[in-house]
Parts: sequence; C-alpha cells; structure tokens
Amino acid sequence: MRIIQVKDVPGKSNPHNVDVRSISDQENAQVVHITLLPGESLKNHITPVDVVFYVLEGRGVVEIGEERQEVGRDTLVESPARIAHRWINESDGPVRILVVKTPRPKEATRML
Repeated sequence: MRIIQVKDVPGKSNPHNVDVRSISDQENAQVVHITLLPGESLKNHITPVDVVFYVLEGRGVVEIGEERQEVGRDTLVESPARIAHRWINESDGPVRILVVKTPRPKEATRML
C-alpha cells in the first residue's frame, strides 16, 4: 500500500501559475490535485485524453467547449479528450479539484 498526503507532494511548475500537485502517475492514469485561489484560473487548454474532475472544496466555474457551468463541492465533471477546457475561481474562497486523466497521456497538453 502507498499512502500520499497532498500537502507532502511538492507543487510543480505549470503554464497556469497555480498550485498543481501530481499525486499519482501510473501507467494507465494520472491523478492531479489543483488548488485555485480566488481570482485564479487555468488557461484554456486541450488534453489528449479524457479527464474527470471532482470538486473537493469550494465553488468554481468550469468551461468545456462552448459550455460553462458553476459547480460546487462533491460534484464530478467529465471532459472528453481533445475539447478545450478550463477552470475559473470567481468565488471568495479556494477551489480544490481532483483531476483524473485516463488513459495516461502520451502526448502533451496543448495550450490555447
């Protein structure tokens, strides 16, 4: 068994300039933890694989393709491969999101 505390995983440099921590990187999937502080957002980007987002804390705005929706804690959002998406924190508190990419990407995410 392997147990990982998010707080113990160092953040990694990213083009969004937000707190991103890779908490599991396996052959068939990646799991990432993102924290968006008030006013922070991810840049619009395209992931080459399907992505599942699970909101752990707070309320954020997710944009996938032409759709835009505010979602809160304990909400799961599915984002298909090769569709532009991003998250925005328009609230006054942090938004924490668990990101699962399946299968594990073999090519880079494309920034728009």
